[in-house]
Amino acid sequence: MLRGVVILCLVVVMVGLRQASIPLYVLPLSIGLVILCALSLLAWWRLKTSVQTTQRELLFQLMGDIAVFTLIFYFSGGYSNPFIWMFLIPITVAAVALRAVYAWLVAALSITSYTVLMFFHIPLSHLHMHMRDDTQLDIHLVGMWLGFVISAIIVAIFISRIGQNLRDYDKKMAEVREKALESERMLALGTLAASAAHELGTPLATMAVVSKELAQEFSHQPEALSQLDIMRTQIMRCKEILSSITKNAGKSRADGGQGILLRDFLEEAIQRWRDTRPATELVVTLANHPLNPLIFSDITLTQAIQNLLDNAADEFADRVLLNAHWNEKMLTIEIRDFGKGLSHEVKQLLGKPFFSSKNAQGMGLGLFLTQTALARYDGELTHTNHPEGGVMSTVRLPLAKLIISK
Repeated sequence: MLRGVVILCLVVVMVGLRQASIPLYVLPLSIGLVILCALSLLAWWRLKTSVQTTQRELLFQLMGDIAVFTLIFYFSGGYSNPFIWMFLIPITVAAVALRAVYAWLVAALSITSYTVLMFFHIPLSHLHMHMRDDTQLDIHLVGMWLGFVISAIIVAIFISRIGQNLRDYDKKMAEVREKALESERMLALGTLAASAAHELGTPLATMAVVSKELAQEFSHQPEALSQLDIMRTQIMRCKEILSSITKNAGKSRADGGQGILLRDFLEEAIQRWRDTRPATELVVTLANHPLNPLIFSDITLTQAIQNLLDNAADEFADRVLLNAHWNEKMLTIEIRDFGKGLSHEVKQLLGKPFFSSKNAQGMGLGLFLTQTALARYDGELTHTNHPEGGVMSTVRLPLAKLIISK
């Protein structure tokens, strides 16, 4: 881009001087412009065919610029040429994009070329002639003014672009570090989960045996049997969860099964949650959409929905609303509770590992695991306070990431 600006400036100046009847060495100047165009085409081709160029390749490009500038200025007045400032462009690029030793090499070559042009050059005749008698505008001074304007514009554009690129790079590096930290946290949680599954297996088996014996003992007490059935159901649910930890660990979405229809997936996730929280009324609204694609059956997505429903029920155990709708591009799931809502401080910390708004009652992992599961499919999770009270949790999942290709 910068080289294109330089070529345009040189062409305009050459045409302007020719119109002013100032003699120029057109052939060597044209050769210099052709070389600059060739370097630009080479750079464009390399950017199209290569993912990343090397610093040495960029160094050779800048050295080519310095050589061409030296040729052009030798035939157009040397150090007295008002566009001699163009030697600063390779130095600026090298200082930003190359390591120190290459940047100093480019600076040394530019300084050397400038110094040599002080003693060896072909003077440009009529350089100080006036453009108009009534204004007494010196062509050399006009060239210096034009050079300053162009250099100011180039520096402003180039440095702002570089600054934006550096800010984008810092942001991307921060995101990469955050993802690496989340991966480490997930690895640690996986290790803890495997250890907990191993240790909890024995007490759960004992509880299952005791509950069975109690059921036989209280066989003539329907109320006690009803309570025992709930306990046994919860014990079996705990054993199922622990079994799924080892069964589904490391399983990718591709080998997670033959897939499931979107509506069936939602209904299955909802029913699984209802089995664990029978005391909470769950009001479900599923869109009557003709589109019902086949999606990957991923247990982590089911758990993500259940985590959000658990959080809603923990805020207000009587009633929870779930609304799911989708189109060709996006699946949206809205879950609303009827609790006290979120404060600004809590909203800023939601989703952080081990932070819980339930005080001592929560582990602070539900939303973190939910966000991690959704991130695998480029999903988004947002929380807003509902105007009529409570919190609205909204999940947005791109269907392109879920649909099984035929």
